[in-house]
Amino acid sequence: MANLNRREFIRIASAGALGAQVIGSAFAQTPVDDPLSTSDMPNIIFILADDLGYGDLGCYGQKQILTPNVDKIASEGVRFTDCYSGSTVCAPSRCCLMTGLHTGHARVRGNERVPLRPEDVTVAEILQKAGYRTGIIGKWGLGEPDTTGIPNKKGFDSWFGYLNQRHAHDYYPKELWRNQELVSIEGNIAPSKSTYSHDLFTNEALKFIEQNKRASFFLYLAYTIPHANNELGKETGDGMEVPDAAPYANKPWPQLEKKFAAMITRMDQDVGRVMTLLRTLGLDEQTIVFFSSDNGPHHEGGHDAKYFHSSGPLRGTKRDLYEGGIRVPMLARWPGKIKAGTVNNHPWAFGDFLPTAAELANAPSPSGIDGESILPTLLGQKQKGHEYFYWEFHEGEFKQAIRMGKWKAVRLSLQTPLELFDLESDIGEQSDVAAENPKVVAKIEEAFADARTESEYWPIRKL
Repeated sequence: MANLNRREFIRIASAGALGAQVIGSAFAQTPVDDPLSTSDMPNIIFILADDLGYGDLGCYGQKQILTPNVDKIASEGVRFTDCYSGSTVCAPSRCCLMTGLHTGHARVRGNERVPLRPEDVTVAEILQKAGYRTGIIGKWGLGEPDTTGIPNKKGFDSWFGYLNQRHAHDYYPKELWRNQELVSIEGNIAPSKSTYSHDLFTNEALKFIEQNKRASFFLYLAYTIPHANNELGKETGDGMEVPDAAPYANKPWPQLEKKFAAMITRMDQDVGRVMTLLRTLGLDEQTIVFFSSDNGPHHEGGHDAKYFHSSGPLRGTKRDLYEGGIRVPMLARWPGKIKAGTVNNHPWAFGDFLPTAAELANAPSPSGIDGESILPTLLGQKQKGHEYFYWEFHEGEFKQAIRMGKWKAVRLSLQTPLELFDLESDIGEQSDVAAENPKVVAKIEEAFADARTESEYWPIRKL
């Protein structure tokens, strides 16, 4: 083994379970001056918007909000029509993305502050052990200070941003976390508010890419746009916190909608800066970029998600288990590997990202996860499908949803009958066809019963 270079050693070691242990012990302290070849281990960037709806991007039909840079990712890669978030709210959705589990098995199933445990394996831990430099910038939501769930204890070499989702509502924070230290944000000491956190996140992302251009890297860029500042919205009626309404200041729209659109376009421009840097550094063909949102569109902070038809043709918004709450935009771009300009209707969900990233890195996935690698789909190859996708939600009544092939089932409480929709003919979930399909209902009822394990933090409850 001593005569193998690191790339050869990683390929051999990742072939089995013993290999996974060897990677962990051999490369946990990888020297920063020993870069990996990216020919076999592509850079992976996952850009996650916050509360961006299925219909908020031009490539998904939006006509009024300008998103040319994100739309370009779609035209140069693949646009998925049937991708699902991990949940209909923030923290559990991000938990599914990081751990490969759906909300019937995930550690975090709601927005309460429950941290990930040491045994909860994240995609960052897998990639870190495979030799990747790993960074997260933006919003975490899976562990408070001094818990086992902070990013630096879950596989991230570097971290900058908000630990909890409530703090992340404030776009002009006085402090942000840099690794395990709170750092003051210049310009935001009362009464001044001049440093916009989203701008800091973009600058940090560019810096991370530049610093790791000679290594294989994983960047999780978890933007907070276009989530409202809910507390400011309750206080003033305007939670769309953005420096200005450009380029929509002169549009004949309500002020809140101008600012909502401005947030999205500001994010789009910064996505463009990230993509430009990849090309400038010659990393374009060595980097796979994903772009998505953590759940459906919000209607908090004064903004009306219906104004721009943010859910597109879908029923529901954030906090719903109808399609509008959980079906999200998903784009992927990898020049020379992903065919440009394609549209794909293969259903997949956030839990599939972990095994996909692991396969990209020639690394093993943990046993017992719910996700399946969608790398074959990305490369235009035959893909193994899921028997079903499962969600549960614990705010108010206990709710469940399943997608099984073309069928979508929603249970709004334990006291109400299951609703069934045929997504092939009824993407807007307007016609409940449960009575006409008793065999399908019976099969889904069995799946509802089998899809979850009990959780001390999120037990099944009735109101």
